[in-house]
Amino acid sequence: MNASGLRRWLSRAAAVFLMAPATAPGHEFKLDATMSAFVKVEGGETHLVVRAPLYLFKSARFPVSNIEIDVPASQEALARSLTALRGNIQLFEEGQRLTAQAGSARLSLPSDRSFESYAPAVRHVAQPVPADTRIVIDQGYVDAHFVYALHARAPELSIRTTAAPELGDYLKLAIRFMPAEGAERAMVVTSASGTVALNPGWWHAASGFIGMGMTHILTGADHLLFLLCLIIPLRGWRAVLAIVTAFTVAHSFTLIGSAFHLAPAGAWFPPFVETAIAASIVYMALENIMGVKLGRRILLTGLFGLVHGFGFSYGLQENLQFAGTHLIVSLFAFNVGIELGQLLALAFMLPALVVVRRYVLPGRVGMVILSAVVAQTGWQWMMERGADIAKAPWPHATAAGLAVLTLWISGIVLAALALNAAAAKIGAAPAADTDSMPEGRAD
Repeated sequence: MNASGLRRWLSRAAAVFLMAPATAPGHEFKLDATMSAFVKVEGGETHLVVRAPLYLFKSARFPVSNIEIDVPASQEALARSLTALRGNIQLFEEGQRLTAQAGSARLSLPSDRSFESYAPAVRHVAQPVPADTRIVIDQGYVDAHFVYALHARAPELSIRTTAAPELGDYLKLAIRFMPAEGAERAMVVTSASGTVALNPGWWHAASGFIGMGMTHILTGADHLLFLLCLIIPLRGWRAVLAIVTAFTVAHSFTLIGSAFHLAPAGAWFPPFVETAIAASIVYMALENIMGVKLGRRILLTGLFGLVHGFGFSYGLQENLQFAGTHLIVSLFAFNVGIELGQLLALAFMLPALVVVRRYVLPGRVGMVILSAVVAQTGWQWMMERGADIAKAPWPHATAAGLAVLTLWISGIVLAALALNAAAAKIGAAPAADTDSMPEGRAD
């Protein structure tokens, strides 16, 4: 495919609101595009002011002259674009879709900056476009203003975009929500986000984040493999309860700290965490083979759990924008979701392990084989992720960075002391003096 053909293909892929073939020549553009919107509640109404890139309206068939839009002859195409925007960016009040009472639209130059705040954007949409405005095909914007009547005084509002589902997360809708009371909030959604609450109630926020937490751990293969590796050698509910509790408390500690921006920053840290998670799987699998001491396992599970908590935090941070004013509730709910997902995983893993260890791979040989398979998988992940660390820029030492590092080291030391004390309290001797568990027994 030549360059001209590739440009035409990309342009057709970006046709968003109507699916008819494009008639104008294609123009190269960045797929990582953004629509901007303001949602403001005032006087029993909601105002939606939105700016969308012009290349998304291929099927509106704007008239062209050479390589420019024929602005004076564009009213019908602009009306089709307005209809498309009304259908593809939807507002809901208490779950019921709102219908716009009024709507207006105009074309804008790519250099226009009126959408940097709400009031200039509203004024800009209300102004007519000068007839001599020159807008190149596929460049510039379609700006629109919709007004919706509200039925309740302080309803829960939601928004959904169905624009360009074929582009997935490439096309983003950046929203600035301005409630009648309270602080403004910003969020970014895509067609893959579904219906998103702009001002969720605490129960709505909690239930949503519980689901996010469950999904995060149940789709995280590395977290599940680590959990499996932890329980392969264990027999008896006391040992399983001690290990799972240590993991839960530890990853909750770093998850909460990361949510309040206490985690190290920089491009190096995410690949470092992912590599450390893979390394935790390898180590625990090798310890299963060499011999497990319950006290030491509780301690190491807690320390590795701190690392996994950073991994969980990445799934949380990108979704905290949907918490509204319920940050603490959402944080707690996300952690609850992780624990519920962990319990579901254990409910499947423990009976499956009993069957495998009893009928398929009995005795210590079975534990060794299972652990070796897990170690091999973890090793491959560690090598792949370790390569990403070498590509990331490492941070320079700063006073703030050293303060954060000192804080986490202190927290880890305290956590280690608490875990060691917990291990002794449940009946295990100090880690250094505990005998290896024969055939994986931990009771």
